Amino acid sequence: MAIEKYMAIAGLALCIFFVAEIITIFNYMSNSLLDDVILFEAKPKIFQFISMSVAPATIMFGVSFWLSKRYGSKLNGSLIALGGIVVLIGMGFAYSMIPNIDAKLIDDSIHITPILFMIVSIPIIIVGLRLFKTKLRKPKKNYLDDNF
Repeated sequence: MAIEKYMAIAGLALCIFFVAEIITIFNYMSNSLLDDVILFEAKPKIFQFISMSVAPATIMFGVSFWLSKRYGSKLNGSLIALGGIVVLIGMGFAYSMIPNIDAKLIDDSIHITPILFMIVSIPIIIVGLRLFKTKLRKPKKNYLDDNF
């Protein structure tokens, strides 16, 4: 496998990691005792999760797309599109968990993050599907070569 395939796999893993982190923090905020979450703020943790997982995943997907855009790769395209689908479904599930969270713990980052990444996942899916459409290019014939 070439490096672009490994980068697409790493991007997919980071997308899964991000969705798991967001769902875990929302689950903690909805099911914990009030004494445990008095000193808890979600905004720094969410920003930390974004910078640790989905930002590097986007870079990985971008580099993987850039390396394979000339020849097209169904595997890379499917991995990139699958990463976008995972984020879309995961953020939809996280958004459905918001009504269960105590009102004292909800701030603007709780509402913005799922919606923002549902919107961001759609272009990622489109970029992944674009690799399906790319055709293999024939190599240029070297007319100056003497080998027949």
